[in-house]
Amino acid sequence: MTVADDVTLNVAPDEAASLRRIVWSSVIGTAVEWYDFLIYGTATALVFNKVFFAAGNPTLATIAAFGTYAVGFLARPLGAAIFGHYGDRVGRKAMLAITIMVMGIGTFLIGLLPTYQQIGIAAPLLLIGLRFLQGIGLGGEWGGAVLMVVENCPTHRRGLLGSMVQVGNPIGNLAAIGMFALVASLPESDFMTYGWRIPFLISILLVGVGLYIRLNMEETAAFRQVQAKKDVAKMPLVEIFKHHRRPFFTAVGLKISEIAYASIGGVFVMSYATANLGLSRTVVLNGAFAASLVALFAIPLFGWLSDIVGRKTMFYASCVFSALFAFPLFWLLDTRDPTIVICTIVVAITFGQMVMFGIGAPWYSELFSARLRYSGASLGFQVGAAISGGLTPLIAASLMAWSGGATWPVSLLLIACAAITATATTFAPEMANKELT
Repeated sequence: MTVADDVTLNVAPDEAASLRRIVWSSVIGTAVEWYDFLIYGTATALVFNKVFFAAGNPTLATIAAFGTYAVGFLARPLGAAIFGHYGDRVGRKAMLAITIMVMGIGTFLIGLLPTYQQIGIAAPLLLIGLRFLQGIGLGGEWGGAVLMVVENCPTHRRGLLGSMVQVGNPIGNLAAIGMFALVASLPESDFMTYGWRIPFLISILLVGVGLYIRLNMEETAAFRQVQAKKDVAKMPLVEIFKHHRRPFFTAVGLKISEIAYASIGGVFVMSYATANLGLSRTVVLNGAFAASLVALFAIPLFGWLSDIVGRKTMFYASCVFSALFAFPLFWLLDTRDPTIVICTIVVAITFGQMVMFGIGAPWYSELFSARLRYSGASLGFQVGAAISGGLTPLIAASLMAWSGGATWPVSLLLIACAAITATATTFAPEMANKELT
């Protein structure tokens, strides 16, 4: 029995067909969005510190490159606020069509940017502006894609189906890494001149596919009911900060550890392994590729388990792993053994990120009522991502520079993030198998 078959258990045949269409449409559209957002992370670690910043101090150039990476995360809350507001007032479907175009345009234009050597300081400034546009798009997209599924699925399958939307992340990452693996095989001069641009330029074709899919989706029943009752929130964010602060800050805390591991294991490690350990791009790209391949199966598995044992149990388990693995992560990388390095990246991302990443999609949504769900879930998710995900690689690079190349401060940072998320888990209500409000 496949996952697609399993998600339709105890559902009428016509509803099952509609549910499958909703799930896979959300997965494909989200995969396109994540591809656009994640190719930037790969390029940051391998290219941008060399082509968009002044030559001289490699460490400072790397820190500056990670700073532009952080801009995308810092823009995500703004995207969540803007599109969450209209998603709760106008509907989920329209926002999904707009966000995929915003993301696609920003990504395509990055592939056309002149380098620092060609136009000087204007190059990194334009890069920052386009990365900001990417962040706006993803910040608004995530909540709508998740709600299209969560608001349409059976209560007893919400963990599994809600997590399925997150499978778009490893699919997008596999596509991004695969594209970079292909162009990375070019001679170094060709790769640095035009090869790195190809993954960005080709995204415009994927956006066309994603847009077509999203224009053919239907609005969720939950939002239609809010409209029918004339209960649409006039100012969703105002209501959240006035009357629903606890679920909002809980959602922020739940995101901290997961996105820290994603940023360290998926982005910072690429720079650390190539620049500090002298490993080839191929080794770290293979590690990230393997981790995304495992995530295709791990995410729905973790979502399914959360329907059985609960969201809180799964989050606690991931927090414990994240704290305990913080130091061994770098000890294993420092062996410089390609097999050990690849396995380390896979383990770190699978258990440090993907457990909470998959289960978080339905859980953040479950914390809010339908009339505020797009704004509440999106903003909580994206603020947490901005605080931890966007700043973690920048902080990690700065800590290593401060410590003279030692990694222990980065490990302590990961432990602190795990403690914050464990605390948020304690305060979060268990929502497995409970009806949405």
